[in-house]
Amino acid sequence: MKSLMRQTHLLLIILSAVLLSAGCSASDSSGEFAGDPSKPLTIPKSGETRPKIVAFGDSLTAGFGLAEDESYPYLLQKRLEADGYRYEVLNAGVSGDTTLGGLERIDWALGQDNVEILVLALGGNDLLRRMPVDSMRANLAAMLQKAKDRNIKVLFCGMLAPSNVGSDYQVQFVSTFPALAKEFDVAFMPFILKDVALDPELNQADGIHPNADGAKIMMENIYEQLRPLLRK
Repeated sequence: MKSLMRQTHLLLIILSAVLLSAGCSASDSSGEFAGDPSKPLTIPKSGETRPKIVAFGDSLTAGFGLAEDESYPYLLQKRLEADGYRYEVLNAGVSGDTTLGGLERIDWALGQDNVEILVLALGGNDLLRRMPVDSMRANLAAMLQKAKDRNIKVLFCGMLAPSNVGSDYQVQFVSTFPALAKEFDVAFMPFILKDVALDPELNQADGIHPNADGAKIMMENIYEQLRPLLRK
């Protein structure tokens, strides 16, 4: 328990520094994770009927500042193939997306043929914009329900909040993710930037988006949590 508390405290310190950096250099005038909103989703080019994994999120998923073959969804595809899994990974990340934006487009993403698993990683931009936690929770719950209604398995990725957002907001925000994971009985990854956040060797100059090496670690952490959901 003490070890978990120390780890959580460290992650909160890390995220606080990351978000402060984002506010100074990596966000646009609206406080969003910066990125190219015109970047199209990476749609599978083949007509194969392999089961699909939808990587659904914001710039951390889209691979802001990286080549397509450096993004975590692309790396995940290669990792799955190397380990003998026949999944096709769909990069449905959009830079700057909030949970509301995600809710507005998730039907399209989940409506692709043979979607079996959803990796849901949204909430960071809601935090940067100080969106009401109740609204964020409702949006995330609606997305999780849509996946459940389609019998799609979910890996739900959480985010942390720094103390400078206020103790009430911080507690409400941080507790939302594990509470929803429990409510919908889905696999849960507490912090998508685990082992990457704040390390200058693993992040781009903006201090918030992983570089190519950071994306590899993020992918491996996600893959570790995904493995129990996979089938060969």
